[in-house]
Amino acid sequence: MVSHENMGGHIMKTTIEIADDLFERAQRLARKEKTIFRVLTEQGLRLVLQGKQTKPKKLPPLVIVPGALTDEFKSAPWEKIRDEIYKGHGA
Repeated sequence: MVSHENMGGHIMKTTIEIADDLFERAQRLARKEKTIFRVLTEQGLRLVLQGKQTKPKKLPPLVIVPGALTDEFKSAPWEKIRDEIYKGHGA
């Protein structure tokens, strides 16, 4: 199936340099899928750009392990914990 889908509204002509083996493989696939090299190139670029635009993974929420903090620090503000960590280190 030949697709002349143009998502951007305008088609720009350009020249690219591509490795011979990659071009040949793409041409074979294009013939097999009854499409053209340009369509495969656009699909590939869209996939790469989509992958680059995804949001980075979120870190899992911080889990407080029972017994990890002494009673003195269980309800302490972060500043107090931080100050204790850096105590004696010139900070």
